[in-house]
Amino acid sequence: MASRLLLQNLSKRHLLRSTFAFRSASTLVLAEHEGGLIKAQSLSAVVAANSLSQDNPVSLLLAGSGSSLHQAAEKAATCHPSISQVLVADSEKFAYPLAEPWAKLIQLVQLKGDYSHVIATSDSFGKNILPRAAALLDVSPVTDVVDINGPRQFIRPIYAGNALCTVRYTGANPCMLTVRSTSFPVPPISVDSKSGGASISEVDLSTLDEDSVGKSRFMKLSSQDTGRPDLGSAKIVVTGGRALKSAENFKMIEKLAEKLGAAVGATRAAVDAGFVPNDLQVGQTGKIVAPELYMAFGVSGAIQHLAGMKDSKIIVAVNKDSDAPIFQVADYGLVGDLFEVIPELLEKLPEKK
Repeated sequence: MASRLLLQNLSKRHLLRSTFAFRSASTLVLAEHEGGLIKAQSLSAVVAANSLSQDNPVSLLLAGSGSSLHQAAEKAATCHPSISQVLVADSEKFAYPLAEPWAKLIQLVQLKGDYSHVIATSDSFGKNILPRAAALLDVSPVTDVVDINGPRQFIRPIYAGNALCTVRYTGANPCMLTVRSTSFPVPPISVDSKSGGASISEVDLSTLDEDSVGKSRFMKLSSQDTGRPDLGSAKIVVTGGRALKSAENFKMIEKLAEKLGAAVGATRAAVDAGFVPNDLQVGQTGKIVAPELYMAFGVSGAIQHLAGMKDSKIIVAVNKDSDAPIFQVADYGLVGDLFEVIPELLEKLPEKK
């Protein structure tokens, strides 16, 4: 009898705690900025936050230093109606997105704000920072979320995207998530200019540990100013595989991308062979993309690569092997030699205006 009463009391407490957590839901979104603008992937995290509950105030956390940070904060305050507050951490410690200072910052903001959820995107930024912050807060993160069924129930891919797993989070607050930006597209938004946007607040960093910089140091940033769209957010992606045989031949992919106004992607095999840098890799261990048009040349369709692009709206594949797995997911397929197909496309396609 005593055991039954104890179980009933525990059940009531759990129900009350769950109800309270649901009613008091509030979300902290970790946002990236560059050149005074919020990156599009961060807005996808805001869209994901809207799926948690109806009454869910969203706070956007920006960190960095200098005028570009405050320009990004002003843009963030009016970029999405769901954002109720923009938190700004201005310090040289956050000049570069290193995991150690960012994790300490998240811990500091969480202790003050007591958020029910913390969300970042499943890119190099979120994957680098969120797990370390989760360890400091002693919670277990839920990663690579592609759908949200409630404040504590999520869907994420497993087995390289061949199966979907429903996960129920039963731990303490905050529930920390990384979400795939391709699964939470940002709809066209018209922000009411009369509303004035979200409030902007400075984060008090006086209590931040002096040793929060940690053992890692920023060395340098290597980037190619090609003028092409960003691979993670491009509407058209042209990808090449190992069948291109050399870095010189891969330039055909780059020329085709320039004509189409597309981003360039590559398979892991092409990256490992040294044809292109690894920041162009598409797949399970690279970038996850879902463009309007995905063109694959000389891509066999390994399961790890398909996991990073199979959500594309239209997939076009060119391969000499008619049995290549890429044709199983392609909307349009051409069995042919890419060294004949690409030059013909370059000849017939008009120059980009």
